[in-house]
Amino acid sequence: MLENNVRIIKHKVGLLNLAEELGNVSRACKTMGLSRDTFYRYKAAVEQGGVESLFDKSRRQPNLKN
Repeated sequence: MLENNVRIIKHKVGLLNLAEELGNVSRACKTMGLSRDTFYRYKAAVEQGGVESLFDKSRRQPNLKN
């Protein structure tokens, strides 16, 4: 379960880092295939609660049935 969250975090932090490197949010979002709205939500979450706030709290293990 933790590995899943680490992969999600890497993708989100990667978008933030790419935007910083390029100096252009629009180009970074287009490269990663995400909207600018998503970028600004990630950025606001990091500013409020740090990188730990990027973890999806709503994720739970699926209930696999036969």
